[in-house]
Amino acid sequence: MKHAIFLPLSDPACVLVLLATWVCTPTRSEILSLESGNIDDILSNADVALVNFYADWCRFSQMLHPIFEEASNIIREEFPENNRVVFARVDCDQHADIAQRYRISKYPTLKLFRNGMMMKREYRGQRSVTAIADYMRQQRSDPVREVPDLEEFKLVDRSKRNIIGFFENKESENYRTFEKVANILHDDCVFLAAFGEVSKPERFSGDNIIYRPIGDNSPDMVYLGSLTNFDLAFAWTQDKCVPLVREITFENGEELTEEGLPFLILFHMKDDTASLENFQQEVARQLISEKGTINFLHADCDKFRHPLLHIQKTPADCPVIAIDSFRHMYVFSDYKDLSISGKLKQFVLDLHSGKLHREFHHGPDPTDIAPDQQQIQDIASSPPDSSFQKLAPSEYRYTILKRDRDEL
Repeated sequence: MKHAIFLPLSDPACVLVLLATWVCTPTRSEILSLESGNIDDILSNADVALVNFYADWCRFSQMLHPIFEEASNIIREEFPENNRVVFARVDCDQHADIAQRYRISKYPTLKLFRNGMMMKREYRGQRSVTAIADYMRQQRSDPVREVPDLEEFKLVDRSKRNIIGFFENKESENYRTFEKVANILHDDCVFLAAFGEVSKPERFSGDNIIYRPIGDNSPDMVYLGSLTNFDLAFAWTQDKCVPLVREITFENGEELTEEGLPFLILFHMKDDTASLENFQQEVARQLISEKGTINFLHADCDKFRHPLLHIQKTPADCPVIAIDSFRHMYVFSDYKDLSISGKLKQFVLDLHSGKLHREFHHGPDPTDIAPDQQQIQDIASSPPDSSFQKLAPSEYRYTILKRDRDEL
């Protein structure tokens, strides 16, 4: 049995012993355990929270636990005054309702939250103490860059999407809404702001926000909603910052695949902007109602030669349109048919109805075949397996939950 030893604090040697003991004692990790009763309160009160969704039986989760705790200790030691940067965890076996709420499909999953809102880009970097600590340091940076001179706005990078705010001061409720929106969407747009006398020429009707899109000839767009209404401001900004047709790369492929939606992809040469613009216009014209049921993407033909070969195409055949359902790939009949009213939409509807998959197994519906389309239908009825499914999360890094999904 251990007994407490009391030393007189008047003795300098004793004070030194106590100080040495305190310094040498490792900082206790403060990983918050989240459950249904506290998760909303903890996350909404945190500027930034990194949450580890895990299962005790998962070996990858077991490997991550000490790394996650040490990274938390480092950040807490560096920023002891900031209790709004949170490291937390959820035992998904004990709290399946939370795992379902945040669509956890693999263990361990590290998701980032800002002001209670889950970011669409989870942490996918190295699972090391240094990498996770560096990542959290980056999350503390100010998402809005203050511009001291209005002339600088003429020099903004027009190859990126810019959201620009003009405010009387930083303490206003209007700016707090803008800053909160920027916290969430700063990976998708560049956020700039001017204040006080600098911004006065642009505030003739009060504080305001504009969107400066990509392209030198693209006009600015003004936000006309309430600046104190976060939901309205966020929806407007998200619509401007996240394009309807996104580019798929090897860097974001895992992220897009994990959204679980089939891909409608335009393969085009990098300098072929005309085909991309046509595709964007037709997606907006024909398929806006299908947003949320399929991901609209474009891909560089040179970078994605393998998927093209998979559908018996080469960069010389580009532009090419295809659907990847994560089981099979289906080729759109002819890129030149893109502008035919309803043609692209029918291609997508045939995926959702199961017609593309049915024809894969049983051949094309006889009533749908015109003689000059027989060869095209023969190719479409024998689609190859999915190619982009290979970009999904690796089983050498995660324990993937096995969930049944409909064949497409």
